[in-house]
Amino acid sequence: MAEAADFPGMSPSPARRLLRRTGAALAAAPLLAAPLLSGATTAQAAAPAAATADATGTSTVAVAVNQLSPSAPTEGDTLTVTGKVTNNGKQAVTDAYIGLRVGTSYNGRMAVDDAAKNSTGGYPDGTDVASKYAEKVATLKPGATQDFTLSVPVKALHLGADGVYQISAALKGQTASAPYPQTLGIQRTFLPWQPDAAGTRTKTTVLWPLISDTGLTAETGTDEQQTPVFTNDDLAKEIGPGGRLQQMLSLGRTLDVTWVIDPDLLASVDAMTETYKIKEANGKLTSGKDQARAKEWLNDLQAAVQGQKVVTLPFADPDLASLAHSGTKVTGSLSHLKDATDAAVLTVDTILHVTPDASYAWPVEGAVDPDIVKVATSAGSDKIIARSDSLQETNKLQYTPSAARPIGGGTTALVADARLSTAFQGDMTGAESSTLAVQRFLAQSLMLDRQTDQQRSVLIAPQRMPTASQAQTMAKALAVLQGSTWSQSQSLSDTAAAKPDPGATTRVPSTRAYPSKLRKQELPQSAYEQIQATQRELENFKVVLTDESRVVTPFGRAMDREMSTSWRGGTAASDGFRTGVSEYLKGLTDQVSLIEKSQVKLSGRSATIPVSVQNNLWQDVDHLKLRLTSDNGTRLKIGDGASQDQVVTIASGHSQSVKFTTTAKATGPVWVYAQLLTEDNQPYGKQIAFQVDVTEVTPTVMLVIAGGVLLLVLAGFRMYTQRKRAVAAKAVANGPQDDSEAAAEAEPEDEPAAPTRADVPQQPSDPTADTTSESTAPSSTGERVDR
Repeated sequence: MAEAADFPGMSPSPARRLLRRTGAALAAAPLLAAPLLSGATTAQAAAPAAATADATGTSTVAVAVNQLSPSAPTEGDTLTVTGKVTNNGKQAVTDAYIGLRVGTSYNGRMAVDDAAKNSTGGYPDGTDVASKYAEKVATLKPGATQDFTLSVPVKALHLGADGVYQISAALKGQTASAPYPQTLGIQRTFLPWQPDAAGTRTKTTVLWPLISDTGLTAETGTDEQQTPVFTNDDLAKEIGPGGRLQQMLSLGRTLDVTWVIDPDLLASVDAMTETYKIKEANGKLTSGKDQARAKEWLNDLQAAVQGQKVVTLPFADPDLASLAHSGTKVTGSLSHLKDATDAAVLTVDTILHVTPDASYAWPVEGAVDPDIVKVATSAGSDKIIARSDSLQETNKLQYTPSAARPIGGGTTALVADARLSTAFQGDMTGAESSTLAVQRFLAQSLMLDRQTDQQRSVLIAPQRMPTASQAQTMAKALAVLQGSTWSQSQSLSDTAAAKPDPGATTRVPSTRAYPSKLRKQELPQSAYEQIQATQRELENFKVVLTDESRVVTPFGRAMDREMSTSWRGGTAASDGFRTGVSEYLKGLTDQVSLIEKSQVKLSGRSATIPVSVQNNLWQDVDHLKLRLTSDNGTRLKIGDGASQDQVVTIASGHSQSVKFTTTAKATGPVWVYAQLLTEDNQPYGKQIAFQVDVTEVTPTVMLVIAGGVLLLVLAGFRMYTQRKRAVAAKAVANGPQDDSEAAAEAEPEDEPAAPTRADVPQQPSDPTADTTSESTAPSSTGERVDR
C-alpha cells in the first residue's frame, strides 16, 4: 500500500512542529559534541569515525535483545532490556560497556519495513541514553558471551511526539587493532510510544485458528465397535502438555479473538476419547493410550468457546484454490465442498455445544482470484477472508482501508492486513527473534492507527497452523495490543458488517495473478479423479447395506480429508492417503462376494444349479440380485431364457445358496456366468464363470430304450403264457390231483419285476449355510465404518 505520510492532507500543529525541531536538534547534538567529549584532536577523531563507518566494525560483537519490557511503555514506566553479547571477532574486546540509543520516530509503515531489514550493523545512528544507565562489560575474549540487563526510566529516553521510535542496544569498546572507543555491535528494534489514548482507535479483529494435519484414516478395526485407526500419534502430542494445540488453546482463552476451527480436528480428538488404534509403519496396529488427554483438551475447549464467536471451516479444511483450479475439471468434485460444509456445522454443534458460523471461506494465505471466489461461494459462503498482498490497493490510498470490501454478487471480501498477519512466521524459538517480532508487530499496528483520523476495522489472519513458539509470540503481542491505547478488539462479524471504505479497491485479481509458489503446492486433477472413483464405488456399495449411514459418513469424511489444505507440499503423503481410502473401501466391498465354483456336470433334461453368496460384513445386505447367464441359451436355458435374476438378502456373517433351474437341449460343455447386481443393474463385485458339462439323454435314444424295454415286456409275457399252457397240458395228461397239490402246481413261479425307467440323475443342491451368526447389535454413533 502506498503511504506517503502519517496524516495525509493534514499539517502538524505548531506544538508538534516545535517538538519535532527540538527532537532533531537533540539527536544531532551528541554527534557534534562527540569529538569534544573525548578530548581528541580533529585528526584523532577522524580515525574512530572511519572505523565506526566500517560495517564490519559494528558487527564484531553480536548483540541480542532477548526481552524488552514493557513492549509499549507509557509515562512513568521503566524500560528494561535484557540480552547478551557475543564476541564474534578474532581479538579480545576491552574497556567495553553496553547502553541504549534512541533514534528519531518513523514516518510510515514502509519506513518500519525498511528499518527491520537493517536491524544490525551499519552506522550507530540515534542518541546515547545517559551513561549512568549503561552496563560495563568484562573483557570479552573471542567467542565469549555475557548477559546484560539495562533499566532506564522512560522519561530518560526523552521521547518526543507520539509515534514509533528506533531503540538500540549498542556495545562500545576497544580491540588491540583499534585501541579507541568505538561501537562494535548493535541491535535495533522498535519502541511504540502512545502514552495517551488515541483520538480514534483502530478496531482490530484477530483470527485464532485451531487446525491440524489429517490423522484419522477411513480404516477401522475388525471388531464389532469398528475402532478408529490413526496414521500416527502426532495429534496426541499436539494436544498434550507443551504441544502446539495445547498452547493454542490455553493462550487463546486469555485473548479476545475469534476462534476458527476445523471440525475434522474436533472429530479426531473426539475419536481419541474412546478406544483407538495407531497404525505403525509396518502396518501393525497398536493401542492408543491418550484417552484422558483427549477428554481434557475437549473439555477445556468447550469451556473456552462458551459465549464466544466460533467460525467453522468446511470439514477437513478443503483446499479452495486446488478445487477451483483443478477440481472443477472433474464432475462431482464441488458436491464434496457442500457436504463438508454441512458436516462442519453438525460436528461443531455436537462436540462443542455451540452453533458455529459457516459463512466464511478462507483460501490459503488469503490469495484469491475469480475462480476461487466462485468455488467458495458455491457452498454457501458469502464472506471470503483474503489478504492485502493478494487483493492489493490500486487507488493510491495514503492509508490502510478497512477490511470489508464488496466484490460483487452479494459477496464480501475481508482483507486481512498482510504485515500484521505474517509478523510471526519463521523461527520463533529464540528469545531474540520472538522479541523483535513482537516489537515490529506493535510498531506496524501503531503506525497503521496514526495514518488517518478515520475509523477503520482491521483484520489479522495469521498462518493456519502456528508452531508452539509462534503461538506464544503471537499471544504476547496480542496481549499488549489489546491493552494498548491505539487499538480496540472487535468481533469478526462486526468487521464484516463495517461500512466499506469508498476508496478501497474491490477488484479481485485475475487468475494469472495467483502466486505461482502457491499453485505448485495444489492438488492435481488426477487427485480429484481418484476421489470421484472412490465416490462411485461408495455409491454402489451403500445401496446394498441395511444401514448405509454407518459407511457413508466415515467414507464421506475421508474424502473430505483427501481434499484438505494440510496436504500442500506433501504430494507423496496425500497420494498414499487417497490410495489407502480407496483400497480399504474395495476391501469392504469384497466382503460381499460370490463363492468360486468348479465345473458342474448335468445329466437329464433339467437340473438345478446352486450359486453361493457370502456376506462377511457386520451388517445385513439387501437390495442385491444375482444374475446367472448361459453362454449358449439354445443348448442350456436358465429359467425361461439365457439368463435369470434372483433377489438376494444375506444376514451378517452368513452365506446363502441361490438355486437356478436349467433346461438342457443338447449335450456338451457350456460356460455360465454369475454376477451380483444392484437394484439399478449396476455390477457389484467380480463376476465368476464356471463350465457346465451337459450329458442329457436325447429323445431318439429314449425311443430306442423304450422300444427295447417294450420287447423285453412282450418276451416275458410270451414266456409266461407258454409256461401256463404247458402246466395245463401236463394236468390233462396226469389226470385229477389233490386240490391242494393242484393248487400248488397251478401257482406260477415268482414273476420277474417289470423293468422301469431309470430315474434321471439330479445335481445335488448346496445345503443352506449354517454359519453361526455374528453379533448384529448396532455400533456406537460417530465416524465408524460398519463392516
